[in-house]
Parts: sequence; C-alpha cells; structure tokens
Amino acid sequence: MDVILLQDVEQVGLRGEVVNVARGYMRNYLEPRGLAQPATPALLGELRKREEQRARHEARSVEQAREIADTLTKTVLRFEVKAGTRGRLFGSVTPTDIVDELWRARRIRVDRRKIDLPETIKRVGRYEVPIAIFEDVRVEVKTLVVPEGGELPSEDEIAAWEAEERAEAEAAAGVTDEEAEVEAAVEAAIAAEEAELAAEAGEGEAAEPGEGEAAEAQAPEAPSAEEQVEAAWDAHESGDVAGQAEAEASVAAEVDEAEQAEPADEPRP
Repeated sequence: MDVILLQDVEQVGLRGEVVNVARGYMRNYLEPRGLAQPATPALLGELRKREEQRARHEARSVEQAREIADTLTKTVLRFEVKAGTRGRLFGSVTPTDIVDELWRARRIRVDRRKIDLPETIKRVGRYEVPIAIFEDVRVEVKTLVVPEGGELPSEDEIAAWEAEERAEAEAAAGVTDEEAEVEAAVEAAIAAEEAELAAEAGEGEAAEPGEGEAAEAQAPEAPSAEEQVEAAWDAHESGDVAGQAEAEASVAAEVDEAEQAEPADEPRP
C-alpha cells in the first residue's frame, strides 16, 4: 500500500515521501509510531502543494546556487541530542533534520534528496555534510552534533571510542568464525561416523547366506537305510500296506545304490 512518511525511516524513505510498504508493516509498525499515514487523494494533493512552495525557495539557476553555496560555507549547524556511552546517539541526525535546520537558521531550502549522507549520523562529533545545491554546485556544511547538556568531546576521544568499537567488532567476528569452524568439524565427524556404520552394515549383509543357501541348510536330511527298514517293519506291523510298500521300495533302492558303488570282483587267473 502507498503511505506518506511523517518522519525519516531508515531504509524506507524520507519525511514527506510517498512509499509503498506491506500492509502489515504499516499496521503494526509505522502507523502506531506515528511514522506514516495512508496516502489518500486529499493528502497527496496537499503534499504536492507543499512541494511546490518549497521548490520556489530552492536555487533555480547556477547564479542562485552559487550565492546559496557562499552562504552555506559560512554556516555551522548545531544539533544537541541525547547520547549514551561512547557518544552513541539515542536516535540519529537525518537528512530531514539538516534540511529543517538550514531553513530555520538561514531560510535556505534544499531538497532532502540532495543531502549526500552515506548513512544517518549516529555519534556525537564534527561533520562535513555534502550538499548538491544545483548542477555542478556543491558545498560541505559544517555540522556539530553535541550531547544534550554537555560539551563536544575532543577528536582524539571520539577516535578512541571508534577504535574500541572496531576492536570489539573484530573480536566478535573472530568468535563467530571459531564457532563456525567447530561446528564444521563436528558435522564432519558425524558424517564420517555415519559412513563407517553404513559400511559395517553392508559387510554384514554380504556375510549372510542367500535364500538358496538358507533353504538348503534348512532342508531335512534323507533317512538312512536302517531307518527305512525300521519304517517298513512298523508299516507291516500296523497293517499299512501302502506305507510298507513305499518303505520296501526305498530299501531296495538303497541296496541297488550300495551294490553299484562296490568295485567289481577281479577276474581269477
């Protein structure tokens, strides 16, 4: 949905800009904090009128731009802000803050989009804010960001704060890298163990007998000749003619196989 920003919102836009955001982001974050309002046709019309009025105060020629630049080179902007340890601001100084202060102090109107800040100011200190006033006309405005109710620290003190923060950031990055190395080593060890277990399982499957071998191992042994004779006698005693005949046939087959296996008698001289 389209909304009109009422304040500068980092990574979203500057005050007065019309931006498109998700409805949930508007409903849950921007609107409850008074940072934006829905871009209705009536509000968009008022916004266009204000932009036209501001444009009348901006440089419309190279000559006007040079006059403005000459004035701004003699200007020092000052912001008193709430700050915490190491001069970190509770908030930031944005391009809109700089534009508003230029209008209040010098009655000079500059387009917010021509404030060339790589990022908002988040620490007390001395800054040179670059501004593109017109084509090929640029100027840097001296800007002081001072802690509320205090004095501006020296440049050496601010440099020391920045060095401490860099050292802490590097140390944190080192810990993160070390944790990543440990995690990678653990994952490699787990993968190696899983591969070893899989190999052992494969060897175990290869050592097991196949289906044919298992069937052969489980097949019952054929009865011996003595067992067959005994079975024939039991069948005779019980009157089982069929069983007797089958047993006798088995005995006869065994006898034939035995005779065939014996070596033939050598001829006498």
